This record gives sequence, C-alpha cells and structure tokens, in this order.
Amino acid sequence: MRILVLGGYGLIGGAITTALLAAGHDVTGLGRSVAMARSRWPQARWLACDLQDLANREAWLPLLDGIEAVVNAAGVLQDGPGDDVAKVQASAMIALFAACAEAGVSRVVQISAAGAAADASTLFMRSKAQADAALKASSLDWIILRPGLVIGAPAYGGTAMLRGLAALPGLIPLPAGTPTLQTVALDDVSAAAVGAVEGRVPSRRSYDLLEERGHSLAVIVAALRASLGFAPARLVEWPLPLFRLCFRLGDLAGWLGWRSPMRTTALIQIEGGISGDPRPWIEATGRPLRSLPETLAALPSSVQERWFARLFLLKPMIIVTLASFWLASGLIGLWQREAAEAVLVTRGVAPWLAEAFVLAGALLDIALGAAMLRQRTMAIAAFGMIAVTAGYLAAGTVLTPGLWVDPLGPFVKTLPAALLALVALAVREGR
Repeated sequence: MRILVLGGYGLIGGAITTALLAAGHDVTGLGRSVAMARSRWPQARWLACDLQDLANREAWLPLLDGIEAVVNAAGVLQDGPGDDVAKVQASAMIALFAACAEAGVSRVVQISAAGAAADASTLFMRSKAQADAALKASSLDWIILRPGLVIGAPAYGGTAMLRGLAALPGLIPLPAGTPTLQTVALDDVSAAAVGAVEGRVPSRRSYDLLEERGHSLAVIVAALRASLGFAPARLVEWPLPLFRLCFRLGDLAGWLGWRSPMRTTALIQIEGGISGDPRPWIEATGRPLRSLPETLAALPSSVQERWFARLFLLKPMIIVTLASFWLASGLIGLWQREAAEAVLVTRGVAPWLAEAFVLAGALLDIALGAAMLRQRTMAIAAFGMIAVTAGYLAAGTVLTPGLWVDPLGPFVKTLPAALLALVALAVREGR
C-alpha cells in the first residue's frame, strides 16, 4: 500500500515507518524537518511540511495524490515558539480527514493517547480528543490507537526523562502521590499500527494500547534503573510544588526553542495517571500487549544506554553552566574594565588598544553566553566559545605570556570551558 505517515520520524512515527517499510509498503513521511529522516530512512519519500500550515482541506489534497492510507503519528506536547497544539493536533487533522474523504483514501489510523477526552486537564489531550471525535464522525474507514506510556529503545521525550531519573546517583526524587501508569512497548504500538493499516484489526473502533496492570512511577523508575544495570537507589518523594517549579523551568526552556520533556503538560499527565482499558484490543487480537518487565527485557542495556541516561539531566546543566560562565565573564569584564585594561597596559599594550580589546572581549562574551541559551544558536555559540578561547590564548601568549604561570591561572582555567563547549556540541541533539 502507498501510505502517508504524519510525524514519520518521531518516537512513535519512526517506529511505524520502520515497521511499514519492513512489511513491504510504499511509505511517504511528512514532517517539519526531514533532512535527518531522509538519511535514516532513504527507502521512504519525505515531504517537508508544517502541519500548522495545513489547516484547510485544499492544502492537503496535493499531498494525498496516490495515497491509499494515512497514519497520523504527529503530535505537539505544549504550545511554544513555532508550536501550536490546537492547530497541529485538531485543526490540521480535521482538515486532513475531510481531504481524505474527497481524495478516496481507504483507511486512516489515528495515533491518539490513553486518556484523551474533551474535558481532559491538558490541551494536548483535549486536542487529541477533538481530532478523534472528528474522525469517528467521518465516513472514513478509521481506527484510533491510544497508547499508554510508551517505552522503547529510542530515547527522547518522556522515555528519555525517565531514563535520566533512573540514572541519578544515590537518591532519586519523585513527585509525591502519583497514581497508576500503564505502559506499552514501542514495538507493540508500531505493530498495532501496521495491523490496523493492513486491515487485520476490526475498523471504526478505538483501542487503548497498554499493558493489563499498571505501576506506580516509583516502580517504573526502579525497574528502568535495574534494566540499565545500575545498583538500587533510594527513591524519595518530593512535594509537588517543587516539581512544578522545575517543570516550569522546562517551560522556559521550551520558549527558548528546546523541546524539553520536562514541561508542565507532562507533569500534569503524570499527576493524573495514565490508564485505559486493554480488553477491546485483547478481544480483537486474541493476545495482551507486553507488560513492563517484558518490555524492559527486550530493550538493549549496554554502555551507550548508560551513557545517555547519565548525560540526559546533565545536558541542561552543561548549557546553563557555559552560558553563565560566559555571561559572568563579560559582565565582570565591563564592571572591572579599568583593572583589566591596566593588566594589559603594564605589559606594554597601548592604552587605546587595551581599552578596545577589553570592551570587545566583554561584549563578545555576553553575546556568546546569551546565544548558548537558545536552541537555534547554541551550536554557533559553542563553536564561537572554542574559537574565542583559542584566540584569547593566542593573543594572550603574545601580549602577556606570564599569565600562563599566574597563580590564579587565568589562561589555564579557560581550557576546561572550551572542552565543556565540545561536550555541549556532542549532546546538542534532542532526538
């Protein structure tokens, strides 16, 4: 079949794309940024489109030419720069379903979420429910799949956050009083989507995709930690207000362009629990989906998974540390301009040149520190920090070589900062 997969390179969408290609289907993936997807899945055709620009039926029709089935695996957790939850998950989908009916698309598989409802506590869930309702009201041959907490080998989003929590040394903080969470293996979700597309599951029905028995967040984190090969750690419940503050910092990171899973929408979902009824799926297929222990037993647990888990929560700390270091360096340089200029003048540098050197250096430091905080400019800032450090050391070696052996180590101390910028570059990707 010729199948269009929306969000075809995301956590769930990527697994579905892989499974559909393995089953011999002709796959077209659609997403906002598809350069890496073209490299990862060269067998598929890729369309670079922003769903926010596809809020009317006419915009969809050219994209559906020759398409026999559509799988919607696209989603946005929370509003932010360039992200409009209602447009992506509701308006664009309602327009898509109308276009599918006109274009003669035979089947639509909607990846929704367990707990999606019109009166849900988050816009994410309400918009999913709005799209689900529109699809149910259509004349299309549809299936709605509603996964629980998805756990798979790829790690970003919620699964990455859980791995980062599980890898914390010694003491693991958890929000107090979290209810039951039912998980589902990523491979089970992708297999369910393939079965739905191929007509092996009764259509015009909704199915919750999750294990039969749920777990507390503490049990899930402890099981993840054990599966990674780490020794048991103490799990400590922290007050919810403290967690809400941390996740609001994640919201701030979102407005700076970072797609952090630590945002208030995610915390609200955890606070409310993730549950559903697996019985319709079991009745339709004759078998339950894998339990959490079975899911974790099938996942890789090598040094690369342990490195990722340990680095996940260190990544924002690295970025904030670098930004703070360079911002502080620039601001102190401006504040202590005369003292900094005097150091150069006493070593034979002309006063005008010393003034220009200190002022330019301070302003450049501030610009690099600020750029490090934004996702779009972070890589440029990191390269700039390395280049400025190299230039600073080269010029300093010529003008003031004695600072290499200064007791306070003004030259030597710049080397770890440059190395940390290299680390930031190595972990900059979020997915």
